[in-house]
Amino acid sequence: METRRLEVLLELARQGSMRNVADALQTTTSTVSQQIAALARETGTPLLEPVGRGVRLTPAGRRLADHAVTILAAVDAATAELDPEAEPAGTVRVAGFATAIRLVLMPIVRELAVSHPEVKIEVREHEPAEALALLGSDAVDLALTYDYNLAPDGSGKAFDSLSLWSTPWSLGVPEGAPLQGGSATDIFLGFRDWDWIGNSRNQADEQVLRLISSMAGFEPRMRHQADSLDLVEDLILAGMGIGLLPADWKPRSGVTLVRLAEPVVMVRAYARTRRGNNRWPALAAVLNHIERKAGNLPG
Repeated sequence: METRRLEVLLELARQGSMRNVADALQTTTSTVSQQIAALARETGTPLLEPVGRGVRLTPAGRRLADHAVTILAAVDAATAELDPEAEPAGTVRVAGFATAIRLVLMPIVRELAVSHPEVKIEVREHEPAEALALLGSDAVDLALTYDYNLAPDGSGKAFDSLSLWSTPWSLGVPEGAPLQGGSATDIFLGFRDWDWIGNSRNQADEQVLRLISSMAGFEPRMRHQADSLDLVEDLILAGMGIGLLPADWKPRSGVTLVRLAEPVVMVRAYARTRRGNNRWPALAAVLNHIERKAGNLPG
């Protein structure tokens, strides 16, 4: 079974039409059709079925396309491993949360343009679970994710991981709010009757809030959800609730950050790749730049 034919099949699964596949692979629709037909003969089962004026993959075709992701990734990894000194070239597809993209990815784009001009980067902003799902399906090559020490991300264990940084987080409350000193559980207990702010696309924030609250003996009233830290701060300023913010966040007037300890709340950032794929020269070059940039971040 030729890998080239699998590549054509996988591209058809992604693009949806032979014309789009031909454009993406810089070939003709006739060649695409011939490659799929040859693959169908090799497998002994129809891979396409007509729909309207076009075609779509049969159930067998979709299953083979799913296998093609794993097969082609393994071939790519083996090729990169056999030639690790190859000049980095290609497009590295990155999905990650906004802070990591801004702090460690965007600053290296110009550096890469000078050191490795044949390496290009595609950027997609996603929360950790979304980024890992894209990584697992081979839709991206690199996922920039985070978890909390109190809500570790078990799904990340399926990938190669590079630790980027860890930073303490605090509880953001309105300025002048009555504070109860002591441990994190003592502080939370003082806000048991308040509304709380979680994250709509990543449940780790809420897991941490619920964990510490349960240690303090109450159930938090999770009223709001916000992905943006600026929006979390807006909600706090409006007196609508309280939520987690980075300890090094520079709050606007009207917001106070309360440092948490016993237990401490830490966010840990990672660069995750599929097993063995970090030997691909283009991805290795990006990871090297990211690692150096992360090592120079304060805190």
